Order: sequence, then structure tokens, then C-alpha cells
Amino acid sequence: MANDEGESVTGSGETNTWRRFWERGGWWRALILVVGYFVLYQGASLALGPIAPSIDDTESAGYVLFFYALPIFVGGVILVLFGLSVGWLRELFGPQPIRGRGWMWIAVAVVLLFNVLRFATVDYAEVDLGFVAAWLLAGLFIGFAEEVLTRGYVVNLMRKAGHTEIAVALVSAALFAVLHAGNLLSGQPLFNTLLQLLYTFAFGICMYLTLRVTGNLIWPILLHASTDPSIFLQGTHPADGPFATIAGFGNIAVILVGLLAIIFIRGRVAVQETDAAPAVARF
Repeated sequence: MANDEGESVTGSGETNTWRRFWERGGWWRALILVVGYFVLYQGASLALGPIAPSIDDTESAGYVLFFYALPIFVGGVILVLFGLSVGWLRELFGPQPIRGRGWMWIAVAVVLLFNVLRFATVDYAEVDLGFVAAWLLAGLFIGFAEEVLTRGYVVNLMRKAGHTEIAVALVSAALFAVLHAGNLLSGQPLFNTLLQLLYTFAFGICMYLTLRVTGNLIWPILLHASTDPSIFLQGTHPADGPFATIAGFGNIAVILVGLLAIIFIRGRVAVQETDAAPAVARF
């Protein structure tokens, strides 16, 4: 027997047992994967600490590359290796088995609009261009790792278990938000972390809608990749003017859109009992 990538899955052994375990899907397997990723990611960050160069300037390109980009790059590599081990990479980056409706573009438009506003209201005269470039690279790594994990693997696991799309959206967004609870470990105040969890949950819903309406994982990756750099750069080097004030409402807009959108999410991906492969669903 061969899977949809033409690879043999006959016989017995650890590799086939490993694949069969994940192919069954389910929210608790998604939780195991997210927790496992978080532990490995945090371990990589701690391992890099003792060999960190002496970088005191938090607004230098070196600081961003070493303390933000490099750990999340390691996390992305871990996720690619997992995808190779279960044979899901082609499935994740192929066309989505269920498409969205026109109203879902609202989530894409809101996130993109405020990202553009933030980038447009950065005081570039006061910020080093190397620092900007470093954040853009870090943003690409962040978007790839976090979207592959939550809108890729978690969504896939939920659909393989036959869950409705509202459950898929809620679980993928919730696990995405939980990942950011780890900021408590770095000393972030509890209240700030709770606000961040609310924002990241709503943002996760918006990224799920982006996945649905565009039909491919690459688009939420890219949209996410533009979000973190725009927030950090505009937050540390804002320009004066009314557009900067408007850009400051971006998080509130994302929360409102994300939470309201939950009401309208519909659909389910049918699962074939023979090989657990998803089929196109209608809603």
C-alpha cells in the first residue's frame, strides 16, 4: 500500500507506527504536538543562551537575529523534520480540501491594512535599516513556524479526526494562543500576557480564515510574517501623525473581527475511512 505521496507504508516498524498514530488525528494529538514543539523550542533557546555573543543593544540587528530569528528558525527546522517523518508536507502546502466564503476576506483585509499602516508609520529616520531587515527576516521565520504548526499540523490533525470547521478553527487558534503563555517565563506580567492571549486567539481565527479563503497555507504564513515586524517596529519607532494613531487600533480591530467571525464559521471536511484522506466538503 502506498500513501498519497507515493511512499510505501506496508509492513511494520517504528516509522509506520509513528505515522499511523498521527494519521488518526484528534485534538489531544494536536496538543501533544504543540507541547512537544514548545519544549523543543524553549530548549533550543536555552541552549543558545550560554553561547550568545555579548549584545547589549536590544535595537541592533545582531540582537534580533540571535535572540528572535535563530531560535524560531530552529523551531521551523524541527517542524519540517516532523512533516517529513509523517509525510505531510505536500498535503499541508497543497490546495485546501475546503474553501471559504467571500466574507472571510474581511479578516485578511483587516490584518493586512493595519500591517501596512504600521510599516508606513515607522520613523525610518530614527531606526537602523539593518535592524529593520533583521526583523523582516525574523518575521518570515515566525510566520513559517507558527503557521505550519497551528494552521498546518493542528488543522490537519483536527480534520483527520472528522471535526467540524468551527472546532478546527477554535482549537488551532487556542493552541496558537497558548504558545504565547510562555512569555510568562521571560518575566512578562500576567495581565499583559492575558491580553496577549486574547489577541493571539483572535489573530489565530483570522489566520484560519485566511487559510480557508485563499486555499493555501503559504498565504497565512506570509500575512503572519508581516505582522510581528510591523508591530515591533512601529511600537519602538513610531512616527508622528494621525495615521500612527489609527495604526495603534490594529490589535483591537483584529480582536473584534476574530471573535465575531467565530459565529459564522461553517463546514466539515469529510474523511474517507479507507485511508483517512480528506475529501472536498460543501457547506
